[in-house]
Parts: sequence; C-alpha cells; structure tokens
Amino acid sequence: MARILGVDIPGDKRIDIALRYIYGIGPVNARAIIAQAQIDPAIRAKNLTEAQLSQIVHAIQDGKYVIEGDLRRELGLNLKRLQAIKCYRGVRHLKNLPVRGQRTQTNARTRKGPRRTVGVQRAAKPAAAAA
Repeated sequence: MARILGVDIPGDKRIDIALRYIYGIGPVNARAIIAQAQIDPAIRAKNLTEAQLSQIVHAIQDGKYVIEGDLRRELGLNLKRLQAIKCYRGVRHLKNLPVRGQRTQTNARTRKGPRRTVGVQRAAKPAAAAA
C-alpha cells in the first residue's frame, strides 16, 4: 500500500483511481496530476517506483491543490462563518435541516434523521373526584 502525502492509497487499483482516495482529489484532478507527472494511468499503485511517487507528490504540490486537512478546515470555517452571521444557510445547518430549498414536510430523512413519533400526553384522572 503506497503512501502519498500521509494518505494510504490502495495498491491493487490503477493509479488514476487510487489518487481519488485523497480527500479533495476527484477524477478530473487525478487525471491532471498523472498527466503532469507523466505517468501511465494504467499502472497499479503498488507498482510505482519511489521516483514516480515523488513526481506525483510534486505535481500535487505544484498544482496548488487544497487537499485533506487544509480542505476540511476551510470547509469547516465556511460553515462556522455562515452560522456566526446567522444567515439562512447557517441557521439551516445549525438545525440540521436541508440547506438548499428542499421540502421538509415529507422526505429529508437523510438530513433530519429517523422519524420520532410524537405522542399525546394525557393528564392522570384524580381518584378522589370519582367518589
């Protein structure tokens, strides 16, 4: 199993697929990185040499890709900013409701979680009043 920038990528997959295991690198970025590093996309990750691995790392760093911890931190700060200014999207994030205009009377189960049945609470009858 190869390690690129602190992330274990699966060795039995093609390198263009294995690079997608790095958070922030998708199909388009993976192909661009491989093209810049001049590596055959059909080669398996376990068959890469140290030189090829370093070429990939340099291609990622030179391409100014925001990946892993930096990307997660950036997204988290964006959400915190929306919540701090109390805009509509920030409030929806705080309440764990859909953010982008979806309906909530039905559906929205992924965001709202499993259904919670709300029952009726009845007051107990006083025993002394019956006599």
